[in-house]
Amino acid sequence: MLLPGGEVLENGIIRTEGGTITAIEETVNAEVDHDVNGWIVPGFVNAHCHLELSHLKEKVAEKTGLPGFIQSVQSTREATADEIETAIIEADRQMWESGISAVGDICNGTDTILCKKESPITYHNFIEVFSFDPNRAHQAVERAEAVMQSFMDEKLTHTSITPHAPYSVSEKLFRLLLHHTGCYNAPMTIHNQETESENQLYRDGSGAMAEQLRRFGLDLSHFRVRGVNSLPAYLVHFSKCSKTQLVHNTFTSEEDIDWAQQYSTQLFWCACPNANLYIENRLPNYPLWIEKNLKITLGTDSLASNHSLNMLDEMRQIRNEYPKISTLEMLVWATENGADFLGLNIGRLRVGEAPGIVGIYEVDDNGDLTSQSYSKRLE
Repeated sequence: MLLPGGEVLENGIIRTEGGTITAIEETVNAEVDHDVNGWIVPGFVNAHCHLELSHLKEKVAEKTGLPGFIQSVQSTREATADEIETAIIEADRQMWESGISAVGDICNGTDTILCKKESPITYHNFIEVFSFDPNRAHQAVERAEAVMQSFMDEKLTHTSITPHAPYSVSEKLFRLLLHHTGCYNAPMTIHNQETESENQLYRDGSGAMAEQLRRFGLDLSHFRVRGVNSLPAYLVHFSKCSKTQLVHNTFTSEEDIDWAQQYSTQLFWCACPNANLYIENRLPNYPLWIEKNLKITLGTDSLASNHSLNMLDEMRQIRNEYPKISTLEMLVWATENGADFLGLNIGRLRVGEAPGIVGIYEVDDNGDLTSQSYSKRLE
């Protein structure tokens, strides 16, 4: 089965030259370079990753809730520069071999630059900015700009600044970012409603996230309680014209979704199921996302919050919980939609393009994933 761009060719064949697609045909008994009794799809787009945290694999406790996860990551011992670099390079290699052609990668520093300069993967580097203290908003933006310039200096130009999360960005910083990003039409991404305590913070100033912020020594007196969940409170600081990806959305209500969809038609909703289970032990209501016709992307998050950076593992987890969601539907999330969000021409199998060619093996008679399914890069 061939997935050229949201459609299926049951006996599809694809011809390439030097990685560029020269022909897509539906033919029986044709001589082919790659005989896959499963799916042939374009390279995956991992829409949300933290490659720089790869050295934290198996070092952070599971199912502690987001405040506990944040505390655990911050208290984990420092690794050496060599350990960090080795883990980054190995994670990048595994992503490429499993079929990932592009990544929306969150960056807080420059640790991944060396790897990305040599990697065959196309990365969009989201330089993350955060400061809950409004008095440090300008300083936070200046630091992010310096990190972004380091990427630009190395010709890693798919790079932009983006906010971390609603609980780590002050209203003043949101306004500064809106002004900053208004100068160019780059995509933005933000961790959204990953924990219910984020909503509590915005509704009435209570909850585990508020307590965590106070434990970090932060003054919450400037924070304006809104009486609503976080999404409708902060999304007004985002441009309606820029592509914005909301990541996790584990505790996003139907009312939140309806409000957001009316606010902007440029929203993408990123599913990171294994990370959601690793941290909060809960999955979003993906059938509701489908019912609401959301533009869904797929990501792995980090090896601090996941056991692999493999896109099939994410799809398989969704199928385990929601078996009525087809593999075909998720393949569109993992290819076409992710590429559309990042503005890349690699999400579809089309003549004249070189999106990477990936085979998916050991599927069932309906083309759905099984426990034995695996992906392998063909080109």
